[in-house]
Amino acid sequence: MTWNQWTKELQSRTEAFLTWRKRRKEQKREKQKQKNPVQDWVEAILSAVLIVLLINQFLLQAYQIPSQSMVSTLKIGDRIFVNKLVYGPELLPGLMKLDGFRKPRRGEVIIFENPSYIPIGPVKDILQRVVYMLTLSLVDIDRDEFGQPKHHFLIKRAIGMPGDRIRLREGEVEILAAGESSWMRETELKESLGLSYQTRRLFASQEYESMRAAGIGLALIDARLPLTTGQEKRVELYFTVNRKSDGDVSWSQNKLVDNAYLELWRYRTLYSVRPSSANLQSQWCALERGWYIPRQRVFPMGDNRDDSRDARYFGPVRFDKVLGNALFRYWPLNRFGLIR
Repeated sequence: MTWNQWTKELQSRTEAFLTWRKRRKEQKREKQKQKNPVQDWVEAILSAVLIVLLINQFLLQAYQIPSQSMVSTLKIGDRIFVNKLVYGPELLPGLMKLDGFRKPRRGEVIIFENPSYIPIGPVKDILQRVVYMLTLSLVDIDRDEFGQPKHHFLIKRAIGMPGDRIRLREGEVEILAAGESSWMRETELKESLGLSYQTRRLFASQEYESMRAAGIGLALIDARLPLTTGQEKRVELYFTVNRKSDGDVSWSQNKLVDNAYLELWRYRTLYSVRPSSANLQSQWCALERGWYIPRQRVFPMGDNRDDSRDARYFGPVRFDKVLGNALFRYWPLNRFGLIR
């Protein structure tokens, strides 16, 4: 093919393409004129919903802090965005989690599925997430019978990693890291790793003597053994005891208490009274030795240590249930910024 033939062919193809493009634009314009305005609105809304759903499912999820378990890092009512791409998003809500860039690291603030959450079904779950994201977490249609939002997701800090063992000593976290031979206080581990997050405590060290006596007192009540006057007063400081006519006893909590510490002394005392009970021995040993974190799991805890329902109650969380890490706070504006 000569140069002149080549240029004529190129010119012919270019003109044909431009003519096709112009005709296509005119056809679209004519269709747009004939389209019902309501249909335009419906298509625009559906497109927006689809985009929001894709963003929420694969990139960023809006989340509102429902409790004070992460004070003062996060406060009640804070609205944040969660990075879902880093640990791998789910292909569908609650199903088929994809691989991410990495696994959760110690000290990161993570969001994960609440182990005690009762699913509402895939259709309502998708609808709830779309509405939640479209309204930037202002509207949550997933509510319980009392009209309160369910806690589908929890947000805590990753404290224990696979192979670690975690225990509490008067409310202070101690960690036996994987491969290490000695326990280390959380404060020491944070310093060695260059982590700067702060934890909040509600109980002073001198309060633990009262909680220890209350735990022993509850064990003696369980075993139907007499209490000293001091033990009875310590129990009544935290609990209202109800003695039934058949000899059974129940109690209700009336004051905040370090449940892990109290239960440690309760089971230790019960086991000393009934040393033949394998169940009591198991319960006491679990609290005494701490929690072991298996492979592919993480141990999340709230920064507000004495007022947080976390892995101390439901155990280590599987990596595939961790949906992302807290990225930044967008509301209130005076607290806007990255979350560390």
